[in-house]
Amino acid sequence: MKVLKDVNVGEQCRVAKLYCQGAVKRRIMDMGITKGVEILVRKVAPLGDPMELNVRGYELSIRKADAALIEVE
Repeated sequence: MKVLKDVNVGEQCRVAKLYCQGAVKRRIMDMGITKGVEILVRKVAPLGDPMELNVRGYELSIRKADAALIEVE
């Protein structure tokens, strides 16, 4: 199982599953991260948190703790 926080800069992946519930899942889905969406990892901050992603044509910053809840292919 590979999660979003393990994807390297410049790599593209597809969301397979979200491992969260309730308000956290709703917040992640409201940001546009749903099953099947393609994500490009653009940058990672110098200390490793947050990550900058390209999702559905816009830039999104997400914490590594949230990225660990997203399984990717």
